[in-house]
Amino acid sequence: MINETIAQRVAALRQVMREEHLSAVIIPSTDPHNGEYIPARWESRKWISGFDGSAGTAVVTLNSAALWTDSRYFLAAEEQLQGTEYVLMKERMSGTPTIPQWLGRELADEKSPEVALDGMCNSAATVEALVSELRAEGGITLRTNFDPMQRIWHDRPSIPDAPVFIHPMEYAGESAADKLTRIRRALRTVHADGMLVSALDDIAWTLNLRGTDVHCNPVFVSYLLISPTSATLYINKEKLTAEVSAYLMAQGVATDDYANVARGLSNYLEYNILLDPDETSYTLTKAVRRKIVSHASPIPTLKAVKNGVEMQGFRNAMLRDGVALVKFLSRFKTAVEQGRLTEVSADEMLTAYRAEQPLFRGISFDTIVGYQEHGAIVHYEATPATDVPLRPEGLVLIDSGAQYLDGTTDITRTIALGPLTEEQKRVYTLVLKGHIQLQMLKFPDGASGTQLDAIARKDLWAAGLNFMHGTGHGVGSFLNVHEGPHQIRMEYRPAPLRAGMTVTDEPGIYLAGRFGVRIENTLLVVPYLSTECGDFLGFETLTLCPIDTAPIIVSMLTPDERAWLNSYHKTVFEKLSPYLNDEEKEWLREATKEL
Repeated sequence: MINETIAQRVAALRQVMREEHLSAVIIPSTDPHNGEYIPARWESRKWISGFDGSAGTAVVTLNSAALWTDSRYFLAAEEQLQGTEYVLMKERMSGTPTIPQWLGRELADEKSPEVALDGMCNSAATVEALVSELRAEGGITLRTNFDPMQRIWHDRPSIPDAPVFIHPMEYAGESAADKLTRIRRALRTVHADGMLVSALDDIAWTLNLRGTDVHCNPVFVSYLLISPTSATLYINKEKLTAEVSAYLMAQGVATDDYANVARGLSNYLEYNILLDPDETSYTLTKAVRRKIVSHASPIPTLKAVKNGVEMQGFRNAMLRDGVALVKFLSRFKTAVEQGRLTEVSADEMLTAYRAEQPLFRGISFDTIVGYQEHGAIVHYEATPATDVPLRPEGLVLIDSGAQYLDGTTDITRTIALGPLTEEQKRVYTLVLKGHIQLQMLKFPDGASGTQLDAIARKDLWAAGLNFMHGTGHGVGSFLNVHEGPHQIRMEYRPAPLRAGMTVTDEPGIYLAGRFGVRIENTLLVVPYLSTECGDFLGFETLTLCPIDTAPIIVSMLTPDERAWLNSYHKTVFEKLSPYLNDEEKEWLREATKEL
């Protein structure tokens, strides 16, 4: 069945392409701030393709269309692109061409092909790489001053205008003025006089402000221009209350209209300015008249290392989150056995328990409740069209998180709802082994996540199994649930792990059409010991929630793995039980009993 809506939108785009003499248009998932999660105004790729995953790029020529996305979304994209002309391109898979390679083939017969993208919504690094790669594919040229959505997306959402609010010191632990001082100090180490901050979570962290402009992420649309003696926040003025305006002035931060950022860059008077090529839009980069220091922003590294107040905030938030999870889980299987739950209603039930907790401000991402084969879709989101009843058999994967004023949570549990196959038990136990092995690991200060990644995979690899997503990501402090620069993943990521960083531990296996397993805790990197060989680090497990023991083949666990799980469950019971009623406490006692 043809998706008429998408067909009409693609047709409208092609009409504009003919008028502009364009051979193709590239439509990424990004916004002017190059964020992973973006305001509705810039969801152009979703609008033109129908695919709603957080990562992906649509490319439309006059005669063809394709969409690139990563392994998290292969199954979801395949479903959502049905009825459209888009061909799914599976990134990092053998035989999948890059966008320039595909365009080279598709436009091979054209005399002087020109491809367009919106330079405001693509980073300088992305555009510069594309220019070179397209030139190599038969001399294709790239136009960067064109946003076709302005002409065809007639009900396009506006830039959000909700007010921002102050994130108080009792949760932030450091003033905005002191953070600006640290940022300026970091800039001097790379011989930069100032910088433009485009990443919304970096701006929110620096200024101790929060907003509601992006779904599940407490950030606000703005830019921050920092010089040695001043700082200017470019933001639509209706978002600033009198209280926030006075607060910014006290912290040494001036304000200007959001639309004036290019003019601010053009008028920047210092000798040079740092622009992160992966963060700063190509268009804004071209507005600068001073010497550009092309270097990674120092803010993600500063932000990633939590201060004492933030660390304690995480512990407090995880405690309340654990209470909510146990209240949910203690009633979950009974509700399933009574036929009262579907994927959607289970999500609603869990969110309701979280909403009862103090300092709750919403979910940190759209909850994943994937039953049986839906669990194999890495970033599955149940909708009325896909929702299925939960039955007392098989596995359900629940990946969820919450935003609290003092911390952000992210947890996955895979739960046996009844009888399991031997394959399900074996896969579950292998995933659990990787999960535990990573948490037990000790490693040198400054090791990269790539060096740790294999520990979570080694038993899976020995069984001929693997997963294509990362094993771990940083988590913000009442900020974005995905935070860098550090990651734990197979692909090389040089960012070092330091004490004070948060990181998830979430190995998984996904068998299409059958089931998926993922187990995730959020961890804090902490000092372990110092020797003549240097400083060593380990992990403190922040997440407090029992891991389902029903699917475990206990004989597959090593004595150390078994001891870790028993110790973790003892901690979970001791910390959560004082906040539970007798029935909930008894359920938790059973769920955390020794293996």
